[in-house]
Amino acid sequence: MKPGKSISLKEAIVKAQNICAEQEKCEYDIRKKLYDWKLPLTDHDAIIESLLKDNFIDEKRYAQFYAKDKFYFNKWGKIKIEYTLKQKNISSENINNALAEIPEIDYHNLLENELIKKIKTLKDKDEYTIKSKLIRFAISRGFENGKIFDMVSTIIEKYYK
Repeated sequence: MKPGKSISLKEAIVKAQNICAEQEKCEYDIRKKLYDWKLPLTDHDAIIESLLKDNFIDEKRYAQFYAKDKFYFNKWGKIKIEYTLKQKNISSENINNALAEIPEIDYHNLLENELIKKIKTLKDKDEYTIKSKLIRFAISRGFENGKIFDMVSTIIEKYYK
């Protein structure tokens, strides 16, 4: 959209529908776009309502796709996924359902594989330093503390000693 050019309500709906058709979006993402397009705030609700009615926006579906994408492609843990979904105002119910769809065995394997890759890059000799770096790494990826500590202990036993 060119600066200074206004966009009609119908054009905005069509444009938003096209965005939603290309990639899964949530209400928060679309509201951000509408704000960027400098549409009157009074039009935002009508556009969102139209998108919801026509099933272009479905927060449950969005949460499921988002959780799977961030898990499998970005290799994020559940805490980080939950946090980012909460920032987008997704309901706790939808977040919990989406996270429940991540298979526990895949979750366990991902954490293990990421920590193994990380330990191979560490040059330190001190066990305490290696443990702390692995723990910080896994926390930054959004994995749960209990799972991290258990997995780090297992990996240190296998690869360090």
